[in-house]
Amino acid sequence: MPFAGKNGIRFNNRTLVHFSGCDYFRLARDPRLAAAAKKTLADTGLNVSASRLTTGNRTVYLQLEAALAKFFRAEVALVLPDGYLAPLATAQALAGQFTHAFIDEYSHGASQDASRMLDCPVKKFPHRDPAALKKLLAKCGRNARPILLTDGMFAGDGNVAPLRAYLKILPRNGMILVDDAHGAGVVGQTGKGSPEHEGVSRERIIQCATLSKAFGAFGGIVLCSHAVRERIMAYSRSFVGTTPLPPPLAGAALASVKILGRDTARRKRLFTNLSWLRHRLRAAGWEVAETPGAVVRLPDLTDAEATRLKKALLAAGIYPPYIKYGAAARSTFRFVISSEHTRAQLQTLATVLADFR
Repeated sequence: MPFAGKNGIRFNNRTLVHFSGCDYFRLARDPRLAAAAKKTLADTGLNVSASRLTTGNRTVYLQLEAALAKFFRAEVALVLPDGYLAPLATAQALAGQFTHAFIDEYSHGASQDASRMLDCPVKKFPHRDPAALKKLLAKCGRNARPILLTDGMFAGDGNVAPLRAYLKILPRNGMILVDDAHGAGVVGQTGKGSPEHEGVSRERIIQCATLSKAFGAFGGIVLCSHAVRERIMAYSRSFVGTTPLPPPLAGAALASVKILGRDTARRKRLFTNLSWLRHRLRAAGWEVAETPGAVVRLPDLTDAEATRLKKALLAAGIYPPYIKYGAAARSTFRFVISSEHTRAQLQTLATVLADFR
């Protein structure tokens, strides 16, 4: 089993360059986050040992939520201990408020688990297919109040949910619960995630995300209205009965939000790297999709081809990111690009893939 070291992935006693994981800006090792965590640790201790509704609230949580609401231009934000909990806590709070739930068949497990907590019938619809969704909605009746669950950015290939099309189809009392774990901080002109990429209002969207990917820290977030925030705090057992995020991690996350809010150079480097690699692969004959996310997914290979490419990547000092992601039919090579990949590392990857092709 591989494990991450300081400079890459350790695998079979070798340090390999990796195009895996979701630390898109490599902030998880940024000394400014470590310093913020250390300072918060000295100020508040490691753990609050209580619910936020009793004696477990701290100023750093309120500061982080204010910074997140500002970064995402959301009405309010709510921080939870983990990104997986964000849609679960939201669904617990919204239980009984909707008559039907519809979920993209490729949605993350967090959304699938959340859908079961809504206390209404749940129906899957084909991946990113507004036409199929429209047919299902037509069967709900005039008084239906539906909620739609979907990933914002699908990490398997970097595609974004067609939120604009969904909002046109949904009735005015319908809502969308977006798990934007991979989109938040990455997609959209300023990294505000899939709603920004789609150019839609937040009026009927609840955006959930994690601080452990683009932000390099830890914790779950819900970006929503004041009313939804109050419902989560009142009715979600995942929030009410849980010890919150350790304050040092909240301090690190606060530093990260501030860094990404002002450091536009990182986003520019990320998408320059992505564009450069895609251009080289297409020139070599690979069919690579132009998706919004910083992901390069290769077409499906035979088992023999996959084995050969794994060996070629290992020989070049690259860990082979051959994975089965979500509901995809088979394993595939998925390369996750970072703002901090060097041109030499990208060139090595491009050369291996061009030679293989």
